[in-house]
Amino acid sequence: MSQPVVFVTGASTGIGFEAARRLAAHGFTVYAGARRVEKMEPLRADGVRILPLDVTDDASMGAAVGEILAAHGRIDVLVNNAGYGSYGSLEEVALAEGRRQFEVNLFGLARMTQLVLPAMRAAGRGRIINISSIGGKMYEPLGAWYHATKFAVEGLSDSLRVEVKPHGIDVSIIEPGGTQSEWGAISAEGLLANSGSGPYAAQAKVVAAALASTDGSAMSSHPEVIAEAIVHAASSKRPRTRYPVGRGARAILLLRRLLPDRAFDVVLWTIYRRFPG
Repeated sequence: MSQPVVFVTGASTGIGFEAARRLAAHGFTVYAGARRVEKMEPLRADGVRILPLDVTDDASMGAAVGEILAAHGRIDVLVNNAGYGSYGSLEEVALAEGRRQFEVNLFGLARMTQLVLPAMRAAGRGRIINISSIGGKMYEPLGAWYHATKFAVEGLSDSLRVEVKPHGIDVSIIEPGGTQSEWGAISAEGLLANSGSGPYAAQAKVVAAALASTDGSAMSSHPEVIAEAIVHAASSKRPRTRYPVGRGARAILLLRRLLPDRAFDVVLWTIYRRFPG
């Protein structure tokens, strides 16, 4: 077979950008999609092919998948990375924003998967790699909508894994911890816009400081670390079902599994109080 074909969504920055680079370096034919096409231009130097992609627009998703299938007749690996973090108190965040968070983080992922599955089934093989988060197993104050989407990605991926296995298709979940990218600063900005004044302001300032700190924190990992896990999931003969990856990811998930809820609440606030609001 010729080089396996992979499509990475949300590839304009961070994890998606580095995953596209690393996959190309490992011999994949890589397509990268995002709304901010100009941000992906440097990927061309790595041999990555760039497509406009909006995971809230069915026509955009269909056109991107159709272009790859027309060129290669198949998509061997889909990396569902597109997403963002919407933060703010449940009381103050508009329902329209909550719906948008689900539209990007969950329904876009689901629709992209629907579009690639027929060709994967016909080929009798394929990989779906869904970028979740340790946030799909734990929680944060003022992060109800974001964590709800990641919990949903975990459940969707588990069900999907079982139903497509008879067709030769594997499903893996990547669960990063804090990652050095613009994600944290953007999430912090949205949090303060939603809840930076009013009854949740004190909490919002502390949580926003923690989110914004991930770009340079010693507790966060470079996107290349997460990208390597994606390469493993895409290329391994027997990919894992889950990849907790990055500094602190396994430790936090272990604490969540072992501690009662109220004890874990205390751990969360102990961590956040390190960041002055």
